[in-house]
Amino acid sequence: MAEFVGIARLAAGSATLEAKRSVEYFDLPTRKYLTKCENMPFRWTINPYRGCEFGCKYCYARYAHEFMELRDPFDFERKIYVKQFDAAEFRRELERLPLAEPIALGTATDPYQPAERRYELTRSILKVFANTAGLRIGITTKSDLIARDIDILKEVARRHYLSIHMTVTTLDRDLARLIEPLAPRPDLRLNAVRKLSRAGFHVGVSCSPVMPLINDSELSLDAVAQSAARAGAKRFWWNILFLKPCSKQVFLPFVEERFPKLSKRYKERYRRAAYLRGAYPDLIRERMERIRKRYGLYSAERPEPELWPKTAQVSLFADH
Repeated sequence: MAEFVGIARLAAGSATLEAKRSVEYFDLPTRKYLTKCENMPFRWTINPYRGCEFGCKYCYARYAHEFMELRDPFDFERKIYVKQFDAAEFRRELERLPLAEPIALGTATDPYQPAERRYELTRSILKVFANTAGLRIGITTKSDLIARDIDILKEVARRHYLSIHMTVTTLDRDLARLIEPLAPRPDLRLNAVRKLSRAGFHVGVSCSPVMPLINDSELSLDAVAQSAARAGAKRFWWNILFLKPCSKQVFLPFVEERFPKLSKRYKERYRRAAYLRGAYPDLIRERMERIRKRYGLYSAERPEPELWPKTAQVSLFADH
């Protein structure tokens, strides 16, 4: 353990909480809960867990385990670190933030992955938010488990500017199971969107990532947008697949196994850069804008409707 420093040392000394057939859970000491971000639409991020059991083949966040000296990209879905949570310390971190600071919950891990059913760390974080006010909070998930927390989310939305984002890459159950092995089915996610929308929340659907020749047909993308609109989503946006080295190690072998006719093309297109350039992004942008307008959905770039709660404008930490 002596050769490790920082988060790697904490991870190396973490006690095992539970071990299942293919996943281990560890108890991770935590020094702080907010992480500052640069060049992002949000300034702060919170990831209740390190690692994600959903095992999405395209996941860009596998690099996060490298900070703990876990270099096997599959460790990200096999070794899940549950952060020790101190509500009082978390509240003190929030107290240092200016009014209206944007915070994203779930950027390098899904806050509603299977571990949340047992450890309820995300729910504990929401309870603290429910007793503070005046922040901009965005939650991103691909799990219907979020509907469990509608009761607390209502109080969070009363005190903060809250937006909820559900990721749905395809309505094809078989394809979804291939690319997102342990994530809930698309219909379950959309049902959660429906529940959240009916409860009065501002919900958007992200069709991300758009994967060339896998889920990028107009028929496929239109189906997701149409279902999102019917479920009550107000926003619809997308990102094109990008492959950092950590995700490339998983995604390209997956394509070679499951979509062998596409393997050569993927290797060529992503050989020199993580992001696609040229005509393809423009093609998808035009296709998606056409689909989005068809169903009257906002884009990610458009300013959101005014949902700022009056209680949040009064005081950042007004307990009432």
